[in-house]
Amino acid sequence: MNYRVIKENDLFFLTDDKGNIPRENDYGLGLYTKDTRFLSKFDVKINGQDPILLSSSADENYMAKILLTNPHMEENGELILWRESVEIERKRLIYDGVLYETLQVKNYYPKPVEFEISIHVDADFTDMFIVRGFQSGEVGSRTGEEATKTSLNYFYKGSDDVERATKIQWNREAKSVNKDGDIAFQFQLEHGEAQSVTLSVSPEINGESGVVIHPETALQNLHSSYEKWGADTTRVETDYKPLQRLVDRGIMDLRVLLTDIGHGSFPVAGLPWFGVPFGRDSLIAALQMLAFNPEIAKGTLLTMASQQGTKVDPWRDEQPGKIMHEIRYGELAATNQIPFTPYYGTIDATPLFIVLLSEYTKWTGDLTLAEQLLPNIEAALNWIDEYGDRDGDGFVEYHQESSKGIANQGWKDSGDSIVHRNGDYAETPIALSEVQGYVYQAKLGVAAIFEAQGKREEANRLRGQADKLKKRYDEKFWMEDQQFHAIALDKDKQQVGTLTTNPGHVLFAEMLEEDKAEKVMEKLVDPVFFSGYGIRTMAEGEAGYNPMSYHDGSIWPHDNSMILLGMSKLKHQDEANLVINGLIEAANHFEYDRLPELFCGYDSKIGRAVKYPVACSPQAWAAGTPLVFIQALLGLFPDSLNKVIQLSPQLLENMNVLKVERIKIGEGYLSVDVQRDGSKTMVTILENTTGYDVVQ
Repeated sequence: MNYRVIKENDLFFLTDDKGNIPRENDYGLGLYTKDTRFLSKFDVKINGQDPILLSSSADENYMAKILLTNPHMEENGELILWRESVEIERKRLIYDGVLYETLQVKNYYPKPVEFEISIHVDADFTDMFIVRGFQSGEVGSRTGEEATKTSLNYFYKGSDDVERATKIQWNREAKSVNKDGDIAFQFQLEHGEAQSVTLSVSPEINGESGVVIHPETALQNLHSSYEKWGADTTRVETDYKPLQRLVDRGIMDLRVLLTDIGHGSFPVAGLPWFGVPFGRDSLIAALQMLAFNPEIAKGTLLTMASQQGTKVDPWRDEQPGKIMHEIRYGELAATNQIPFTPYYGTIDATPLFIVLLSEYTKWTGDLTLAEQLLPNIEAALNWIDEYGDRDGDGFVEYHQESSKGIANQGWKDSGDSIVHRNGDYAETPIALSEVQGYVYQAKLGVAAIFEAQGKREEANRLRGQADKLKKRYDEKFWMEDQQFHAIALDKDKQQVGTLTTNPGHVLFAEMLEEDKAEKVMEKLVDPVFFSGYGIRTMAEGEAGYNPMSYHDGSIWPHDNSMILLGMSKLKHQDEANLVINGLIEAANHFEYDRLPELFCGYDSKIGRAVKYPVACSPQAWAAGTPLVFIQALLGLFPDSLNKVIQLSPQLLENMNVLKVERIKIGEGYLSVDVQRDGSKTMVTILENTTGYDVVQ
């Protein structure tokens, strides 16, 4: 099904492409906030019949426009309404916790017409985990309805004792309203005349809701917000239009995914089902955005720090210092029927928290944030050494404690994702290859911060630990026969030898010896991995390989982006550009020139990228991937602590111009113009107010 989704801050609206929420649907359509569905039905009919869809678009993310018309209507040989006489335009937007929908009807029949537009609504207040079929549980009940000629309200008392309500208002007196959710409006239109009705829907929780304002004012405020986002974000111009469209779409998608729960803006994981703070997803998306808007990293870090683990709680897989996996706000979470308050079953979010902080510091030179977060840094480092390394072997491992938690706790978190070459699933505790890279990068990053703060003893201690980890990783994970690293070590410390992308993430950490880094990159662009559209999560030919699977042969853009950061940092631009080209080509096959969460790993020789059936779109770390393309093409890696900027641009074959302006580094900006001149690449520094040396 083609769905339409719009979002602003903590409210999102998911419908079919006609703009409706049919009562019986398998897709969980609805209006959601705080993991609760506040509209479970929302249908529009003309004279009791379904309109015909003409066009449907939600490419701006914060508003949608849907165009419909009437079917032919006769009764007993008498004409009621000639087909396609009435244009029905539905325009909707979300602002400050309120959904606005304006229905405009226009008469294209040569004579006056009269007809009824009816809207059919309901609110079931169902917890998102129940909607998605993951859980059942004790819930509350509807406590009443109120109807007037201009409003309809539904009330609910949850098992968590929270009072919830859906309040619907409209600006045109209805012909009829009933408590079953049927609202009817009568229209009489002269030829060429248009009239409208605007509805507002306000979810209310314990008496608090957004304030209803004029929809035009709401739209102007949204436009202003997006204009400010554009002004605060690095600008990209290229003559290669597929890349330009992809970058522009990524920037727009990331803006709609921004949410603020009180600590600054950060990206939620994705729509429709993951519009909440997510440890790994939010951290990686913020990392991808550093060259475009480093302030988002700050909001992400402060949000994650606010929920850092403080105690040992097996139900939530929590330990002191651990960074959360996911937080939920619905009825089941509030009554402890699910452990997501928050849930901490993630092995990589804690080192990624430190990696993001250290990379943010390299971009901004902001040591004040590091000082502010020092207790969080120390708690996270302590978690890595004490709780993450469960058996003291120097590697960080995971093992599920919670009865309703997640078994595999790396980014490939499906049950079949960690599999031996003979097809057996690995047993926990499991030490993942990429997590060791994150830990290495985290410790070196904090060491550099400590050095800048004059804490040399602490810095040297962390560097010593990182060096020891590097040697151990090389000994235990390298597979000489495959010239590649294992994805993991299992509970018996045996290599899980299946060839996967996980070791590719370690490139960015610069933990590998040069010859082995080259072998890893060489393998990742070999046809067993590289489909032509991107690098598969698992190499073709492995026992677990399945191009249709979620994690065992599909292509994840963000996974590729983490590998690209490493390739570019190690100055392997040819390999990086091959992957970038493939992903740009794949994006041509998806709606709105948007890279989805993932797609199937079939070879590009079949002629098109194959959609994965339930991929989130937009998704933060997929939206952030084109931004990494720009950083990788520039070979841009600043180090504010040492006041130097590494720059080694290499354009794609189809590009002649790449101009990137107002890259925020330190307390200034860098603007770069890269142009192809025959066989040469000309690099012009248009602006450098950072005070740093640019090393090419």
